[in-house]
Parts: sequence; structure tokens; C-alpha cells
Amino acid sequence: MAARPPVKAGERSRPTGLFRTKSVEQSIRDTQEPEHALRKELTAMDLVVYGVGVIVGTGIFVITGTVARSYAGPAVALSFVIAAVVCALAALCYAEFASTVPVAGSAYTFSYASLGEIVAWIIGWDLILEFMLATALVAGGWSQYVVSLLDNAGVHLPDAVSGAGPGFSFDLPGALLVLVLTGVVVTGAKLSARVTGVIVAIKVAVVLLVIFAGLFFVKAANYSPFVPEAVPSPPGESAIHAPLVQLLFGYEPAKFGVMGIFSAAAIVFVAFIGFDIVATAAEETRRPQRDMPRGILGSLLVVTVLYVAVALVVTGMQKYSQLVEAAPLAEAFKSVGHPFFAGVISFGAVVGMVSVVLVLLVGQSRVLFAMSRDGLVPRGFSQVHPKWGTPTRTTVLTGVLVAAITGFTTVNEIAEMVNIGTLFAFVVVAIGVIVLRRTRPDIHRAFRTPWVPALPVLSALVSFWLMLNLSLETWIRFVIWMAVGFLIYFAYGRRHSRLGLGLRTPPASLRP
Repeated sequence: MAARPPVKAGERSRPTGLFRTKSVEQSIRDTQEPEHALRKELTAMDLVVYGVGVIVGTGIFVITGTVARSYAGPAVALSFVIAAVVCALAALCYAEFASTVPVAGSAYTFSYASLGEIVAWIIGWDLILEFMLATALVAGGWSQYVVSLLDNAGVHLPDAVSGAGPGFSFDLPGALLVLVLTGVVVTGAKLSARVTGVIVAIKVAVVLLVIFAGLFFVKAANYSPFVPEAVPSPPGESAIHAPLVQLLFGYEPAKFGVMGIFSAAAIVFVAFIGFDIVATAAEETRRPQRDMPRGILGSLLVVTVLYVAVALVVTGMQKYSQLVEAAPLAEAFKSVGHPFFAGVISFGAVVGMVSVVLVLLVGQSRVLFAMSRDGLVPRGFSQVHPKWGTPTRTTVLTGVLVAAITGFTTVNEIAEMVNIGTLFAFVVVAIGVIVLRRTRPDIHRAFRTPWVPALPVLSALVSFWLMLNLSLETWIRFVIWMAVGFLIYFAYGRRHSRLGLGLRTPPASLRP
């Protein structure tokens, strides 16, 4: 294994310990290694397409109905606004990092440059969880719409392979989708962007159809009450399913009401996952200093408007208590006697969510690629295909794992786990902006987060607040995942870190 070159004077990397940092300059130099360099093929438009392509997906086509019925009622529109504000604060922090450190890995790479190796490992391990489960979540939602579309056509999949049957059921459509798109991702970032562009045009058209056609079927009575009165959780429901904030501060576990809006915001937050995926493509962008902020902030603005509009229309078309978890938008049009629109929406969702799975697979493979290039996981996974210029090994490994998760889990089982991983990344990135401003004020920043440190501090606090609104069960699973990550780091990553090996190996001129 090659030792890392010694740190140059002025780069200010911390030399030893768990919190040793990898300088921005060294991160950029690593992208120039021929065997581990990704091709720079993406433009500003490609990034916007990626952003909208991954953000508009399961959150709008599936999650909306679930949280409206179970947590917030028509006030789910406010939940989307709250989640959007949290994301906007984080997006400003991500934009500074992505334009300053245009290297694959997103929050992992940013943390390595500002907070140190142990924090970078933690966030990288967290991102692996987030992206794998997010991909499985969307693939599962896609499968629900496929089943609904086939049912409309008179074709019924057996329960054993539809992912929705009683007892054991394997989600075959979702797993196959992941495997096919893994092949697309392997063949190159530009092809992925082109496929995504076509799909984005289709699904945005479908979302606009939902908004404008649905307006004709909205009934004011369905908005009453807009914020349903808080109700206690069912008597048989365990406290482990209650939001952690309720257990910590003595709130009686309940749904709806004001706390229900925040609980819903913590869940619909998954709908906005996407701009951080854009950051993982920084190394493959032609002019990242200019284009990364545009891709991150622009895509977030567009989808926020679409989400709030869809939430208001759907809860106005059908009483929130009657919304269904599987394909709620399509079912809302069925409820008002328009199965044709329901079929169009199901088709649009089936096509549209394909791009979400595709872009999430890109993000997941790039994080693992960056960690492998740094030696924290085996270096073999950072080998780039000589023809396609993509990290083939990490992409295939990711695809196989996600296909298995998709087949054996359901949408509801993994939605909250995706959110807690994303929110934790937001907290770390916000803190990282403050730290890097203090330790490396000399670095040129093409985009600067405004009102530092106030805005990053606020971003970290509101992200942590939403984390507290997730269930105790989700927190327990998250802590277990993090504990496993620590074991892997101390057993392998710390000893094989290229940064650590380079710092322990003296320059050739000083060797005896």
C-alpha cells in the first residue's frame, strides 16, 4: 500500500491522533491519481437534473399519504415547510464545502478536512447507512406503484413476490430495478445524467398534473380540522415507538396536534434528500466552484414549491384519515372517480422514481469510493474502470446489498432510519463549516455560507431537534449501527489509513 506523501508546509493538517485532518490541498491532489480519478463530465444543468431527479420521488409519491393520515392531517403541508427550512440551512453549509473541496464523498470528505479522521469515518459510515436505506426505500415505493399499475391493467403479482403479502414476501420488482440501474451507473456518470434528464421531465409533468388537475376536486371540508387535535397513542403501543423528545421531556405519547406536525416533518424530511447527493458528484463536475452551489440550492427551491402544493391538493381531494400508504396520489384520484388520472400518476411515479434510485446509487458508490481511496476501507474498492471511468467495484457491491435490503424490508421499516442518518450528517457539516473557517481562513471559497457562525449553529440545532422527533426505536438502531462502525474503524480503518501511514513514514530524504 502506498504511503501518503508528507503534508506540505502551510496546509495545517493535524499530525497525529484520532482527529488528524486531511488537508483540502491533499484531498484535491488525490483526485489526480490516474487509477483513482473520476472523469469530469458533469455540467451545471446535469447537477440540477440530478438534484431534482433524486429529490422528487418517494417523498411526494408515497410518504405524503402516510404522514398525513398518521401524524399531521392536512397540516402535513406545514411539515414540508419545516423540513424545507432545515434543508435550506444545511444546503448553504453544503454549498460552501462542495465549492471549496470539490472531491467525491460529500459530508465524509468535508469532515475529513475540518473535524478529523474519526469524525470523517463516523459520518462516512452514517452516509453508507443513509444512502443504502434511502435507495431501498425508494425502490420499495416504486414497487408499490408498479403493483398498483399492474392491478389497474388486470395483472396481479403473487403476494410472495410483490413485497406486500402476509407472512414472508420478497419484493422482486424493487430488487430487479436496483440491479438494472446498477448496470447503468457502472457505465458512466454522463449516461446516468442523460437517463435522469429524460425521467425528470416525465415526473415533473406528472407532479404538475396532480397539482392542476387535483385543484378541481378539492373540497374545503377536507381541510377541517387543518391541524387535527392531538390524540394519545393506542393503548397497546409501546413507548419505543414514541418520538424521543416526548420521552425525554415527559410528553404523553400522542399523534396529531402541534407535536404531530414536527413528528411528520422529521419523517417527510426524507423527501428532501437529494442536494447532499449532488455534493457527492463534485469531483465529476467540470466547474464545481461555480456549479455546485447552483445545483444544490436551485434544486431545493424547485422541489419545495412542488411538495407543498401537492400536499395541499391531495389532502383537499381526500380526507386525510382515508389516504392510503400505497400509491396515495393515485388512490386520491380514484376516490373522486377518475381512474384515468390515477393510471397516469402511477405510470409517472413508476418512471419518476427510477431516477431517484439511480442517483442514490451514484451517491452511495462515491462515498464508499472516497473512503476506500483514503484506506479506511480496502483500497481495492477505489479502482476505477479504465473504459467507463467509474468505481465499478463499489457500485456493484452497493447494488447487490441494496437489492437485498429492498427485497426483504418494507417502506415503513426504513423511512425513519434514512432521516436520522441524513440529519446527523447535516449537524456535522454545519459544525465543520465553523471549524474550517477558523483553521483555514486562507482557503479561497467560491461560495461562502452567510452569517457564520450563527447560521451553521442554527442549522445544527434544528437538525438535531428533528432527530429528537424520531422514535426511540430508530435511535436504538442508529446507535447500534454507529457502534458497529466504531469497531470496524479501530479494527481496520485506523491501521490502514493512508493519512496515518503517510504521517508515520518519514520523507525519503530523512530516512537512514
